[in-house]
Amino acid sequence: MIKTCPFCKAEIESSLVRHIKAEHGEETLRKAVLLDKRNGTTDAQLGGKYGISFNYLEKAITQEYGTNVSTIARKKTKIARWEPKDFQPETTTVWSFKNRGKWATHDGRYRGNWSPYIPRNLILQYSQPRELVLDYFSGGGTTAVEATLLGRRCIARDINPDALALTKDNLDFQMPQDMFSGNGKSNFQPELVLGDARELSPLENDSVDLICAHPPYAGIINYSANAVDGDLSSLSVPEFIVEVQKIAQESFRVLKAGRQCAILIGDSRKSKHIIPIGFRTIRAFLNAGFTLRELIIKRQHNCKTTGFWYSNSIRYNFLLLAHEFLPVFEKAAEARIVAEGKQLGWLTDLEMRQTVETVERIEKERLETTSVWIFPTNRMREEIRRNLLNRFAKAGESILEFEWGKIAASSDVPCHSLAYIHCPPPSVLATGLDPQTQLSILDETVAKAEKHLTRDGFCVVEARDFRKDGDLIPMGLLSYEHLENCGLELREIVIVTNEENQPFEPPPAGCLGITHKYLLIYRKP
Repeated sequence: MIKTCPFCKAEIESSLVRHIKAEHGEETLRKAVLLDKRNGTTDAQLGGKYGISFNYLEKAITQEYGTNVSTIARKKTKIARWEPKDFQPETTTVWSFKNRGKWATHDGRYRGNWSPYIPRNLILQYSQPRELVLDYFSGGGTTAVEATLLGRRCIARDINPDALALTKDNLDFQMPQDMFSGNGKSNFQPELVLGDARELSPLENDSVDLICAHPPYAGIINYSANAVDGDLSSLSVPEFIVEVQKIAQESFRVLKAGRQCAILIGDSRKSKHIIPIGFRTIRAFLNAGFTLRELIIKRQHNCKTTGFWYSNSIRYNFLLLAHEFLPVFEKAAEARIVAEGKQLGWLTDLEMRQTVETVERIEKERLETTSVWIFPTNRMREEIRRNLLNRFAKAGESILEFEWGKIAASSDVPCHSLAYIHCPPPSVLATGLDPQTQLSILDETVAKAEKHLTRDGFCVVEARDFRKDGDLIPMGLLSYEHLENCGLELREIVIVTNEENQPFEPPPAGCLGITHKYLLIYRKP
């Protein structure tokens, strides 16, 4: 495709970016891109005009403005609504917000910020008016705005001064006085603090009522220019988890006994394999002394299931990440510590035909292409089998299935490319089954399944969180940790829930109904 250089009008058949850098300089390109961005050109239009990547655009914006924003300047408009229309609190462990929420000053300008529905639900569920809410990754100030609207005191902290400036901008509003009449609320102005989440002085021990935070995900999105020392978004995953442990310890110190700390965290992917940042972050907070009050799954709705990503999901057999973890930790009155591919390239004609045929088959059979699978309750097991079979088994093969506690495969069973290990049924979990017993049986079953797996075959481990003696037992996390050194490679983490959003069993008073389970999909190398 021939493009025209916007500076010298030359027709360029190769990379326009390389031409501009060579003939006009890197700085000329960067300034032109930022000028068009300020004038309202969309990201897609900028990519088409200059041939730049989205990462290039993010880096240019962050270097120029100090933080990663999707819109250079927000136009001040009159606030139409002070709260979401027809708001209903969440009552189950799967949260889904197709409309991210635009009441008050909320917008999506700060890239990667969370929907205001999340802090609103958390603040209403786990705090009272006048209590203190802490967000040490303030970003664009979503939590601070919600705390203000709901009559809570708030400390909004961030390591990036430009992010705090954005928070201050989003807090520039005056609420009507009748919002605080007769409801016990007061109008508090949040305290904005420049500081590191790993070191929360001068906050005293046991001084915070609720922590709501959405940290960066280890290098997925860069949130500050190089000048900001200590920005977690520039770290590798191992480095990130080390620093998260420090955050967890400080969070435990400043939180009051019996109160909650909620962290939204997502996974990443490298060479087609899942990088379970979510589970590792949960473990860091458990190791700091927290217990789990809830483990919520937050669905994402910006995953493209058509076009380029859909085709490549099928071609390279990976799922588009469509979930994040929202663990709600609790500091108990008496603290107790829990123990602890192939790259994209050119296709041959044969490969292209095979890819097209596969995509057509997948589209016809409506197989899942993201990491969140939603099925009717009465067809859930059937649909799980169908998707696993068509996704991970070799053509013409069946699934080698292991029901809970029954290691059925004998030595004369032929090798399979797919084994499926079911979790305990509700009747067993309802008895408060000891997690160590589950893991012991899982060990036996995985060892048996692995003997009957072909090389490059897949072993699917189904797990479900449950409650025992009032505590949430995170069997997805525990199963993942238990199998870390089993010799299999973790390929996918799938969240399965039902269309009706009905809990597996009625929840105890004050708890969310558990409506999701996990499929940990391992590959035998």
